[in-house]
Amino acid sequence: MNQRITEGRRISVQGIVQGVGFRPFVYTQATNLNLTGWIRNISSGVEMEINGSADGVASFLRALQFSLPPLARIDRLTVQECQPNHYTQFEILPSQSQPGDYIPVSPDMSICSDCTAELFDPANRRYRYPFINCTNCGPRFTIIQDIPYDRPKTTMAGFPMCPDCHAEYANPLDRRFHAQPVACPVCGPQIWFEDQQYHHLSNQEEALQTTRDWIRAGKIIAIKGLGGFHLTCDASNDAAVRELRSRKKRSQKPFALMAFSLEIIQKYARVQPEEASLLTSPQKPVVLLQKHTGAPISSEIAPGQNTLGFMLPYTPLHLLLLEPQPGFPEVLVMTSGNLSEEPIAHTDEDAHRRLHQLADGFLLHNREIHTRVDDSVVRLNQGEVYPIRRARGYAPDPVILNQSLPEVLATGAELKNTFCLTRDQYAFVSHHIGDMENYETYQAFQSSVEHYQTLFRVQPKMIAADLHPNYLATRYAQERAEREGLPLISVQHHHAHLAACLADNQQPAEKTVIGVIFDGTGYGTDDAIWGGEFLVGSIRSFIRPYHLVYTPLPGGDLSVRKPARMALAHLWQAGIDWMPELPACQALCYEERTLLRSQLEHHINTPQTSSMGRLFDAVSALIGVQQTASYEGQAAIELEALASQDQPRRVYSFSIEDGQINPAPLLRDIIADWSNGVPLPVLSARFHHAIASMTLEVCQRLRKSTGLNAVVLSGGVWQNMLLLESTTTGLKESGFEVFTHRQVPANDGGIALGQAVIAAANYNSI
Repeated sequence: MNQRITEGRRISVQGIVQGVGFRPFVYTQATNLNLTGWIRNISSGVEMEINGSADGVASFLRALQFSLPPLARIDRLTVQECQPNHYTQFEILPSQSQPGDYIPVSPDMSICSDCTAELFDPANRRYRYPFINCTNCGPRFTIIQDIPYDRPKTTMAGFPMCPDCHAEYANPLDRRFHAQPVACPVCGPQIWFEDQQYHHLSNQEEALQTTRDWIRAGKIIAIKGLGGFHLTCDASNDAAVRELRSRKKRSQKPFALMAFSLEIIQKYARVQPEEASLLTSPQKPVVLLQKHTGAPISSEIAPGQNTLGFMLPYTPLHLLLLEPQPGFPEVLVMTSGNLSEEPIAHTDEDAHRRLHQLADGFLLHNREIHTRVDDSVVRLNQGEVYPIRRARGYAPDPVILNQSLPEVLATGAELKNTFCLTRDQYAFVSHHIGDMENYETYQAFQSSVEHYQTLFRVQPKMIAADLHPNYLATRYAQERAEREGLPLISVQHHHAHLAACLADNQQPAEKTVIGVIFDGTGYGTDDAIWGGEFLVGSIRSFIRPYHLVYTPLPGGDLSVRKPARMALAHLWQAGIDWMPELPACQALCYEERTLLRSQLEHHINTPQTSSMGRLFDAVSALIGVQQTASYEGQAAIELEALASQDQPRRVYSFSIEDGQINPAPLLRDIIADWSNGVPLPVLSARFHHAIASMTLEVCQRLRKSTGLNAVVLSGGVWQNMLLLESTTTGLKESGFEVFTHRQVPANDGGIALGQAVIAAANYNSI
C-alpha cells in the first residue's frame, strides 16, 4: 500500500551492530512498516536514512530500542530529522570504510538453536556439517582481520561461496544475510584426521568417527576448535587422564570438561537455575559447579577440589563429537592445547610442533584462526556472573565506562595477563593472554596488542604499567614508551585492583571507597610484596591505612611453591615454636628446617610480604592440607574445598594495632585446635570466617574515621567463594555498600582495566 512520505530521519548507531544480523533486522522492520531509505555498515557502526509516516517512523525507533537481534547491542543511538530522500524502497548499501573510525567487535558466539536443528536434520543440505553458522552464531573475533566486518577481511576470504550459499548471503530476509563465515559442505572448510606421525587417515564424517573411536579407546586427541586447539580424552578413564597430566606437565590443576547436554552435566554436578542459564548462554563458558559426591568421573580431573568446570558444546564440531551413543563417553576432558603455561596452539604448524608429544592424533580443519582465544571460566556470585578467566564469548566486548577517556594502553600484570586499550567510553580489555613467563606468551601478547590497536583504531597517547620493574609487561611498556616518546605511568598493583572494580561497576573517578584488596603478590611502594591491604582511595589516588603485618618470604618464589616454608615463616614471625609434630614441620626435612631458620634469622633472601594469599598457604600447610603447590593458589583452593559449610561456633581473631593486622593470635588458636583433634573442615571454616570477621572490623574502623560507607572487594583471594559470601553478608548486614567484580576478573586478569582508568584520570596532570 502506498503511503505519502511525511517524515525523514538520519540515524547513526554504535555498538555491536556488524555481523549480528542488524542490517537484515532493520531491512525487515522498515519493509514491514512501509518505510523507504537505506542502511550501510561504516567503520564506526551503522548509518541509515528512513522515510515514512510519523507512526511508521515512531514504530521503527521503538523496534531499535526493544526488539534487537540476539547478539546486537546499541551503545549510542543518534537520530536527526532530515528531508525525505528519493528512495522508493528500502535498500542495503555497500559498506563504507572511514579512516580512523572503529566499532566494537562481537565475540565468538556458540551455535544457535536454529543451526543446531539443521545440523541434525538429514533433509538439510548442511546436515552434520561441522561449520554451520548464521548471523546469530558462530565465529567472529577469532576470524576477523580488520574492520568493517566483511568477508574479505576475515579468514573466510579464501572460501568462495557456492551459488546456494551466496543466495542466502545476499537475501536480506534470510538469517544468513551477510553472515561472513557462511559456508556449506560444497564450498566451505573441511575436517580431516591425522595420526601422531601426521599421516592423513580420514576426511569429513569418517574423520569425526575416527576421532570418536580413538577417544573411546583411551587415546588423547588434539582438536582444532574455534580459537585454538583442545586436548581431549575420556573423562571417566583414569589411565587416559593420568597420561594427559603426565604429557601436559600439569600434575594437579583441574581440567575443564564438556558434555553434550545440560541433563548429562546434572548427573555429575549440582546446577542451580542461574548456573544453567550461564551454561546455555550464547557465550557458553566453563562454569564452576559443585560436584556430586560419587560422580562417575576420574578422581584425576580435579584433585582436592569439590567443584568441576563444565561447559556445553559451543561449535557444531563439538556437538558432533559429543553426540550421545552407547559405549561413547558422556563427558570429555576439554583442556587447552598447550604444554603447561604456554599459550594455546592455534595453527596446524604450531600444533604439530608443540603438541606432537602430547596427542596421539589430530582432528584438523582448514579454516584459519586469526586470533587465539581460550575458553572463558566463570562462576556464580549472588546470582550474577563472576568472571575467573575472561576470553571466548566475552572478549573483545568492551567494558562501557561512565565517561569518555583518552587513548591509553595498559599492559597488565605478569600472571593471568590481559591488556587494555581505551577510547571514548570504551575500555577494550583483551582476552586472557596467560602468564608472562615465557617467550611464546610474550609474543602472543605483542601480536594481540597490535591486533586490538588495528581493530579499534587506537593510537595510545599514554602507556600504563605495573609498578614492578621486572614484569615482562612492564618492560614492554617502558621500551615502547621510550621508543614512541609517550608518557608512562607506573601504577601500584593493588590500587589497580581497586580502580578496576570501580570501573567494572561504572563508578566515577572521584568516588572514594574502602578497598579490601587481598591477593598473592603485588609490588608495593615501599619495595615490599603487598597482598593483604586495606586502602582508602579512588581511581585517582589512594592511601594505605591498614595491612597484614609483614612476614618474611624465604627464598621468594620457593616459598610460594612450598607452602610449608611459608607456614614456618609465619610461625617464626609470630614467635611461635616449630612443634615437630606439626604437618608443616613434618613436610620439611631436618636440614631444610635448619637452613630455613638460619635464613630467617640472618635475613638472607627474605623479602617482606603482607600477602593474604601467603597467609592462606601458611594455614593450609600448617594443618596438613597441602605442602607443595603445583599451580598458583592450590593450597588455598584445597583449604576452601575442605571447609565445613556450617557456621562455626567460634572464629579465630587477629590483633589490630597501629594499622598492623597481626595473625599471631589466630595461628596460636589454630595450632591449639589442631593439637586437640579439631577436624580439618572445622579448622578451615573457622579460619575463613576469621578473615571475614577481621575484614568487617577494619572496615567499621575506617567508616568511623573517614565517613566512607562503600567497600570494594578485589584481588585473587576473592575468588574464594566461601570468603566472598561470608564477607559480603557481614558487610551488607552492617550497612555497607559492597562492590564486587562483574565483567572482569577479581584476579590479575582485571588489573589492566584499573591501570587504564588510573592513567586516564591522571592524563592531564602528566
